[in-house]
Amino acid sequence: MKQDLYSVEQVAEQLGLHVKTVRNYVREGRLKAVRIGKQYRISGQDLAALTGRPVASFRPEPVRRTRHIEVSSIVEIDAVSPEMASRLTNSLMACASGIRVEAIYDAQRARMKIILVGTMDQNASYFKFINAILESEK
Repeated sequence: MKQDLYSVEQVAEQLGLHVKTVRNYVREGRLKAVRIGKQYRISGQDLAALTGRPVASFRPEPVRRTRHIEVSSIVEIDAVSPEMASRLTNSLMACASGIRVEAIYDAQRARMKIILVGTMDQNASYFKFINAILESEK
């Protein structure tokens, strides 16, 4: 049978008490503890006896991880006028929500780079948006 043992710090966090208060409870005998080396360990049963709560209520919840996918995209556009670069940059920045957008314009080469960092769906939507703005110039 597995026995749950908790440190003074863990007990203090569980009960919302200061660590010194828990140590005083142990020293006064109000809370049973076993000394291992220089540290106290408190069993789940002893903690339950002090609080009146079931032992299972002191076990930490398992950490649930959710999958997060992030996509980085670089869109390079040639033959971009300064006006179109400004229009694209302003439009993208105005609607950027939940996605990171960076736009770089090289006036000497008339070339623009747009860097997008977000979810796959966000990147796909921005590709369509960029394409629509570019198509409107024709």
